[in-house]
Amino acid sequence: MRNNSLLALFAIATLIISGCSKKITQSSTAFSKENILERKVDSVLKLMTLAEKVGQLNQYNGFCDITGPTPKEGQAAKKYDDLKKGLVGSMLNVKGVKDVKALQKIAVEETRLGIPLLFGFDVIHGYKTISPIPLAESASWDMEAIRKSAAIAAEEAASVGLNWTFAPMVDIARDARWGRVMEGAGEDPYLGSKIAVARVKGFQGDDLAATNTILACAKHFAGYAFAEAGRDYNSVDVSETTLQNTIFPPFKAAVDAGVRTFMNSFNELNGIPATGNPFLQRQILKGDWKFDGFVVSDWGSINEMISHGYAKDNKQAAEIAINAGSDMDMESSAYVEHLVTLVREDKVKESLIDDATKRILKVKFELGLFDDPYKYCDETREKETVGKAEFQQGVLDIAKKSIVLLKNEKEVLPLKKSGQKIALIGALANDKTSPLGSWRIAADDNSAVSVLEGLQNYKGNQLTYAKGADVAVGRTQFIWETKINMTDKSGFAEAIAVAKQADVVVMVLGEHGLQSGEGRSRADLGLPGVQQELLEAIFKVNPNIVLVLNNGRPLAIPWAEEHIPGIVEAWQLGTQSGNAIAQVLYGDYNPSGKLPMTFPRNVGQVPIYYNYKNTGRPITNEPESVFWSHYIDEKNTPLYPFGYGLSYSKFEYFDLQLSNSSFSKSGKIEVSIKVKNSGRVTGKEVVQLYIRDLIGSITRPVQELKGFEMIELQPNETKKVTFTIDEKTIEFFTAKLKWEAEPGDFKVFIGGSSAKTIQGNFQYSN
Repeated sequence: MRNNSLLALFAIATLIISGCSKKITQSSTAFSKENILERKVDSVLKLMTLAEKVGQLNQYNGFCDITGPTPKEGQAAKKYDDLKKGLVGSMLNVKGVKDVKALQKIAVEETRLGIPLLFGFDVIHGYKTISPIPLAESASWDMEAIRKSAAIAAEEAASVGLNWTFAPMVDIARDARWGRVMEGAGEDPYLGSKIAVARVKGFQGDDLAATNTILACAKHFAGYAFAEAGRDYNSVDVSETTLQNTIFPPFKAAVDAGVRTFMNSFNELNGIPATGNPFLQRQILKGDWKFDGFVVSDWGSINEMISHGYAKDNKQAAEIAINAGSDMDMESSAYVEHLVTLVREDKVKESLIDDATKRILKVKFELGLFDDPYKYCDETREKETVGKAEFQQGVLDIAKKSIVLLKNEKEVLPLKKSGQKIALIGALANDKTSPLGSWRIAADDNSAVSVLEGLQNYKGNQLTYAKGADVAVGRTQFIWETKINMTDKSGFAEAIAVAKQADVVVMVLGEHGLQSGEGRSRADLGLPGVQQELLEAIFKVNPNIVLVLNNGRPLAIPWAEEHIPGIVEAWQLGTQSGNAIAQVLYGDYNPSGKLPMTFPRNVGQVPIYYNYKNTGRPITNEPESVFWSHYIDEKNTPLYPFGYGLSYSKFEYFDLQLSNSSFSKSGKIEVSIKVKNSGRVTGKEVVQLYIRDLIGSITRPVQELKGFEMIELQPNETKKVTFTIDEKTIEFFTAKLKWEAEPGDFKVFIGGSSAKTIQGNFQYSN
């Protein structure tokens, strides 16, 4: 047996050195699949020099036209030389089979060991075919649809040579000022955890070695969305109980779902930059959670520890980062330039380099790159896959499910299909780029279906379009920067004239797709620029308005809520945006979305979220007293609460029942509710379960989402929905600094949103 194992190791080493892609097999049955994989990884590691190990930890951005002239000087030449020496483990922002294959050929056929490269790219909500922004998808509360959306993105990305995406972002976000709320699942750790699992499984599938799946990356670890003042990259200071109970759960869910990579974050956490934070990376992630994939830094975040005031230079930053558990350096060049020296100076143990290298090699083996380094480089598959028709149907499906009906006074919606004069107003209504949203870097401009195009598919009404006013003016292509139109109202007159002649006005207002996302924090959450003035001007001449919001974050729109009869949250829905919106407006799809994030009345309320703490002077105090937790100039309550969303159906909740009034350790109770569709059309409803732990070793939120189920009901149909509550349901990270369920009294709430529920009571004892 020993000789057979040694022969197997020798065979693997020989295959790698020769660059052969013949499949490696292991005939021995004495070892598990995992043991065989470990032996393969170890066999490669034994052949590597220290410099080559460090090279695997080095990731470069695409640095030249790889099919053009060889770079002769500068950083491009240096990076090209490193690649040929085997000092690069991964590339990012290189896409397309032709370019990927050219770089992979250098790594496999021109370096000493022929170790293949990983190719990463920000496939956040699609490659060429764009799904709704992740926050919008989260409003679907449909895990299978979200999984399918990620699977579409993975298949299309893999066909162009990519094998790794820097998604999903699983940061819990409570502050709508932060631009990257568009990239995540909203404010709730339970919903966020479910969505994290769906996206990981969508990207990675059941087989990492398949050619239609790619590596997922859970990011940003950790606390990034809790940046002070909602300002991107800003400092974060939170307690360990907030980390454990609110921030960590989606990351832990991603680990449990098998995510193979993590990305650390730009922010400092409690005084220590996340990239250099051993508590996060060594103690929690690799220690407590036993994560066996690898951690990549965010773009240049190792070097940024100098600006943080945590490292004096790039060399010390490299030392801090590797010791803290950051395995791969994205674009700081800190590892490739300094780690060999740091090991020789005994400032970094070579065993840490070995561990990081093994983690990366293991993932490459899991992808099947050692069997076939060019497996993702099939030009025929690329041509057949990118933009194929079934992808369009898939992203249309999730786009419709992501739309949230916020208001429908006097049943202004759905629109009648004939006999109406409809005025369509707003620059965003005729925009084919903005609906793609932020973080769609491979998509083509003008490739989305506009709202105008979507409505033009319905021929029974007279449709007239007027721009009214631009949302954004100017654009810098490289960084996708837009400026808000604050002055130009030259189109108001035409829009007013069109509105006067209409039976109903559809106004598409909100944010341009490039006004949210990374680096796009906002201090004002109203409609940008002159749009609020446009809305009020149109209302004066025709108040029968349906407001369709296109945005990447919750907006504060109290005037619209008070005055406009119909409001639809349509986000930035991707390639099929206009078709999805038109089908909802005309009633061919009954909206079923629910908000994954609270909408404030005023920016001064943020951060605002449903699972807040009661405080010692809660909102229930006598209103004539000033000494309670409130504002003197605004209500405490949100404009639209978490979990909220209307339908063209009407749902009634009644007959809450608990199977028992108490349960003990290892026991459970069942709680049920009856839901009736008292409307005229078939509809879907997301039934939501919340609990409240009344007394805890640390104070507990007034509500916590603990379950949900989507049901479909015919008119006048009633269904009974049942949830199980057990010890796992009520556990939390307690004052004892561990996860456990504490005995005591609880409230249970079931309803169609966090703010409209029926409640009961139960007890738990251990």
